[in-house]
Amino acid sequence: MAQVLQPLREIFSTADYPDLLIGLDKADDAAVYRLNDKQAIVTSTDFFPPVVDDPYDFGAIAAANALSDIYAMGGEVLFAINLVAFPDNLVGEVLREVLRGGAEKVAEAGGVIAGGHSVNDKEPKYGLAVTGIIDPAQVMKKGGARDGDQLILTKSLGTGVITTALKQEKARDEDVKTAVISMSTLNRQAAHAAAHANAHSMTDITGFGLLGHAHEMAEQAQADFHFDLNKLPWLPSTVEYAQAGAFPGGMGNNLHFFAPVVRFGNSVSQLYQDMLFTPETSGGLLVAVAPEMVELFMEKMAGQTAVVIGHVTSGSGLIVVK
Repeated sequence: MAQVLQPLREIFSTADYPDLLIGLDKADDAAVYRLNDKQAIVTSTDFFPPVVDDPYDFGAIAAANALSDIYAMGGEVLFAINLVAFPDNLVGEVLREVLRGGAEKVAEAGGVIAGGHSVNDKEPKYGLAVTGIIDPAQVMKKGGARDGDQLILTKSLGTGVITTALKQEKARDEDVKTAVISMSTLNRQAAHAAAHANAHSMTDITGFGLLGHAHEMAEQAQADFHFDLNKLPWLPSTVEYAQAGAFPGGMGNNLHFFAPVVRFGNSVSQLYQDMLFTPETSGGLLVAVAPEMVELFMEKMAGQTAVVIGHVTSGSGLIVVK
């Protein structure tokens, strides 16, 4: 993808567009364009095929996932545009429920659905193009982590394994329900907690899995991230389904791209290594916070998952799991 984007970087150099605070130069969760000294637009888009069977749940999950990019930058949602690809035979009640799930999640975020676009496609897909707002001075970039920072994760891992187990008809209803609740939970409270705790950087954990997204943060910060395997939170039955082989194809892609920058301790089994390379859907935020601000962060996350899973040292983008 870096090679594909290179011509665009040459045409749209950030140096030529001083109000484009975040664009194509470095990987981040959303673009940010300054309007004035106090306001900037933050915008992103995301969509994907169904990860669960229930249309409403799929819509809510896809919307929460797309909205998460705005929160990962520290912004607030203004409005969203529906992106729909659906076959003719599913356009009726199924699509209505997908759109309802998405709309209710956008409303929960304090935003509004302002329109959309649809195309006919054999494989259903749904997502959003989201526009938010932020103070330019408060933009949360991936690359701000500092030596000594604590690393906090705000959702349990395992959605990729559980949704794959669902496709393989191996997943129990109660485990799917728990995963749906996690995937459809907005990262808004986590973003607010990060702001209160003066977090140095953060990103949301999605397709590249914990290790891939952590590497993006670490590399830009010229730091190494160290994770404690025993502190990582997992959704119920994730290990069981992983033992049964419920890994999506994206796990292999992440392994190929990110294995060179990951070091595992001798006690980390191959099973857990594979689980950590597995893509997540609508995961939580990974937040780098100064040690003295962790308690405040946890107070602001009351009622939602927040676990210190590691720490930061100076380095070059290496991820260490022990």
